[in-house]
Amino acid sequence: MNTLQIKGNWNIAKGKLKQRWADLTDDDLEYLEGQEDELIGRIQRRTGETRETVERALAEFDASTR
Repeated sequence: MNTLQIKGNWNIAKGKLKQRWADLTDDDLEYLEGQEDELIGRIQRRTGETRETVERALAEFDASTR
């Protein structure tokens, strides 16, 4: 995943990510355009999931908000 397409619906996606991984905080999910790798790394570090799992979850949430 080169970029996240979530930009416009980020608050919805944050809520869904917190539902999936309750350990995530608002600080973990602070998203700035161009810093997708950092966001994925923070989620990985907090949840212990693989990069692929995190990217897949983000893509699912992106697709569900369109």
